[in-house]
Amino acid sequence: MFRYIIRRLLISIPLLIAASFLCFGLTTAMGDPLGEWKLQKPRTEAEISLAYERTGYNKPFLERYVKWAGDFVTGDWGETVVPGNAGKPVKDELFKAFTVTLRLIIGAELIALCLGVAIGVIGAVKQYSIFDYTATGIAFAMFSMPLFCVALILKAGGIQLNNWLESIGLDRWIITAGPPGDGFKGSFGEQIFQYTGAYTLPTICLVVIQFALYSRFQRASMLDTLNADYVRTAQAKGVSQARAIFKHAFRNALIPVITVSSLNFGANFGGAVITETVFGWSGMGKFLVDAVVKLEPYQVLGFMMLTAIFVIVFNLIADILYAFLDPRIRLD
Repeated sequence: MFRYIIRRLLISIPLLIAASFLCFGLTTAMGDPLGEWKLQKPRTEAEISLAYERTGYNKPFLERYVKWAGDFVTGDWGETVVPGNAGKPVKDELFKAFTVTLRLIIGAELIALCLGVAIGVIGAVKQYSIFDYTATGIAFAMFSMPLFCVALILKAGGIQLNNWLESIGLDRWIITAGPPGDGFKGSFGEQIFQYTGAYTLPTICLVVIQFALYSRFQRASMLDTLNADYVRTAQAKGVSQARAIFKHAFRNALIPVITVSSLNFGANFGGAVITETVFGWSGMGKFLVDAVVKLEPYQVLGFMMLTAIFVIVFNLIADILYAFLDPRIRLD
């Protein structure tokens, strides 16, 4: 196992290098970050030359890439370059947005994974039952709905709930404009009230979509495993149904779900753009949108590289989990 992990880590290095080169090329193709600045008013050649020298955009592509890559490895992720917004460290702004997204994504993904796996297993064991049909219908309905529709419906419902609470003399509970920038204040009970009010709607929004995906994968995988020869053999030898399901079938049926959830975990750390935009969260999604609108190349580059790192890390975690879930897999 140790040799396998080391081997995968070594393989990840050229993957990250290739990803960084591709990301750098894509951000370069975004356009000239000084283009709008040059059009705002007439600029002299000296002003333009000085601006490009300051940003490094007067140098060849490969030279800029090598410098950026060297700085990135040492922890310098560059600075904003657009005039009027220049000089801000990308790393500080990025990690500030990342912590906001992290608090939202972890809870939502864990709830969606547990709920999806549980409903998928029950649906497979009780195939064609009322529960199975109901769960399948709900999953398809949730999965087919556009995410922004779910978010807008939930936000409208939250506003109506707040209005109803005020009408009966209670405080507004649901926060539809993101968590406060200076954190939650007051007593412990008041902070819990504010915390749940801020996280409830965006968490539900992410859960209903991911739960639908996980439950469908888990049900299909569980049905295949329950019909496998080794499960039937175990039952023929007198193994109880519960033991056959949870000891022999369930662990192997988790492998496809682990693959999908690992990819989702890694990708979602890049930010839930629609959810964060609708509910006013200043996380990775908003960070990316703002960076693209402003044509800030190093902010977009930092976002893409952080997302690539998490995708690779969670894929490695998924590969390691395979060995514990399926005894037929030998990673060594």
